[in-house]
Amino acid sequence: MPDPKDPDDFDGPTTPEEDEHHARAEAARREAELELEIFDGIRSQDGGPVLPVRLKPADMFCFSCHRGVACWNECCHGADITLTPADILRLTRRLDMRPAEFLAAHAVPRDWDQAGLPVAKLRTKEDSPRRACVFLDEDDACTVYSDRPATCRYYPLGLGAFKVKDAEEQVDFHFLVKEAHCKGHDESKLQSVAEFRRDQQVEEYDAINRGWMDILMKMASWRSLGGPYGKEVSDQTKRMFYMVSTDIDALRRFVFESRFLETYMVDEKSVEELRVHDEALLQLGFDWMKNVLFNEPTISLREDVLRQAIAARREEMGGA
Repeated sequence: MPDPKDPDDFDGPTTPEEDEHHARAEAARREAELELEIFDGIRSQDGGPVLPVRLKPADMFCFSCHRGVACWNECCHGADITLTPADILRLTRRLDMRPAEFLAAHAVPRDWDQAGLPVAKLRTKEDSPRRACVFLDEDDACTVYSDRPATCRYYPLGLGAFKVKDAEEQVDFHFLVKEAHCKGHDESKLQSVAEFRRDQQVEEYDAINRGWMDILMKMASWRSLGGPYGKEVSDQTKRMFYMVSTDIDALRRFVFESRFLETYMVDEKSVEELRVHDEALLQLGFDWMKNVLFNEPTISLREDVLRQAIAARREEMGGA
């Protein structure tokens, strides 16, 4: 765990003198950036073909999952599920567990290979020969269904994004995952992508997870250049990203028990909200990580801290 006394002791720029270098590096990243980045935290694709068609909200597809389908709960075995920040908030509240307890009992840290950053993966039952989900009971029912992860809600859709070169914003799209075992595709229920998303209540998950997904996507595009600005991300910063993404209690301690609020500009009204509002605290955490990793102007140093950093930088450069 990073030292809570040093909130600014991580990768990333601290003074304006570095802006020109970062701008050149950002331009190089965009030039090298893949136009298509798939966020495949939806489910392991091993043995399951992805139909390479970008689906828009109005596009239609047939699918239904219910106990009468022959493959009922087959997808709850052997799944590779990435737990999003929204998943962890919902499940810890559902199970009345603190994040550290939940992570120890139900998750394992793994690198998301495309981005080289750590994420939490949902455990499977160790005594299950088919690696059943830890939340699947003896009657083949999900014990946390109303708070199930975004991965489960999205299936059989995948979520992706592409970015036109030099564009600031990425564009989300969906694609269809058809695994051999899944008979839900043979059902006659016709629905649009937008209707499916609404029925599965994924909008609120996406709203919470957006900053996290943005970081993973952008890191994936940086990897071709060896990391942000050509530098590998430090282990300390990776640990901080994992903490921000998975443990809201640790993040709150970091913000309120370190020099964070003395270092960064956060107005008093927001400070009070951050004490009690987990979703707002998550967004602050992601804004800070974007600043640390990519020099994005998502959070600002206090003016006195900035002046001290500039003065220290000039002294290092011989008083220039």
